[in-house]
Amino acid sequence: MKASCIFALLLAGSLVARAQDDTVTLPDIIQGAQQWAQENLDTNVLAALQNVDQQKVQQFFNELQQQFQGDYVVNLAPLKDTAETIVPLLENHPETQPYGTWLKTRLDYLQVADELRFTIPPPQVETNQPPRPLPNPGPVTEREIWIKKVAARPLPPGAEEYLTRLKPVFTAQKVPPELFWVAEVESSFDAGARSPAGAAGLYQLMPETAKRFGLSLWPRDQRLQPEDSARASAQYLKYLHDRFQDWRLALAGYNAGEGTVQKLLDRYQTRNFYDIARHLPAETQMYVPRIEATLLLREHVRLAELRPPPA
Repeated sequence: MKASCIFALLLAGSLVARAQDDTVTLPDIIQGAQQWAQENLDTNVLAALQNVDQQKVQQFFNELQQQFQGDYVVNLAPLKDTAETIVPLLENHPETQPYGTWLKTRLDYLQVADELRFTIPPPQVETNQPPRPLPNPGPVTEREIWIKKVAARPLPPGAEEYLTRLKPVFTAQKVPPELFWVAEVESSFDAGARSPAGAAGLYQLMPETAKRFGLSLWPRDQRLQPEDSARASAQYLKYLHDRFQDWRLALAGYNAGEGTVQKLLDRYQTRNFYDIARHLPAETQMYVPRIEATLLLREHVRLAELRPPPA
């Protein structure tokens, strides 16, 4: 199979819950992956890997996509060991290194899911009934685990340099400058990070979202320019907050897609993040508490306390 076909399958199977523009359907995944590959991707990108490695990566991303978009956080835990094996495989080749960087940042989700398995009380067993899955932990429980995890590691390389460069970008867009730290969660401040679904840059913007907020992908991908990426991210976060009037909901929309969040709010007839938190895609259930834990440690502020900069 040609490398281009293999990578089209990889993309189709790995459009994780980064549907920043709306809820994603299977035809959207296939069409979007093929179009993105044709427009942006070096079709030889996986040629550096052996055939068996290509198959392993493809199968892993298929499963990762399924579980990230699935209902249960703890279902991510069994993927941890495979991910830890694949990360150095991808990082070992210049062609696939951006994807290794992306996956390395997401290892934390799998590790935390593994920890959560031991903190969730098992559901009651009913006679003659199949065992029920472990319930999802609440966002407060997840936030406490994320606080411990983030506190145990130093600042990512480049964070201090970007701090002085990019906080003013958020301020200029009338967005709380503390949201600069979204880049730590999205890319660990590595501007070269790229997801197999097509998100790229410090703030992991999808192609359509980048174009929606004025960035060009050709001949130079502006998502890879830190200031441009920060500006578009700030504009998108402002739009989401204006729509949902809540930073937790805005960040859930940034990760899962604004359409996904709106449908849940409508289904449960609420405007409260906590009413829908356990029903969000598994990745998003972890993403919002991870952001809040990062802000608590880096800025000593909760999401509910964020305020726009003075006019």
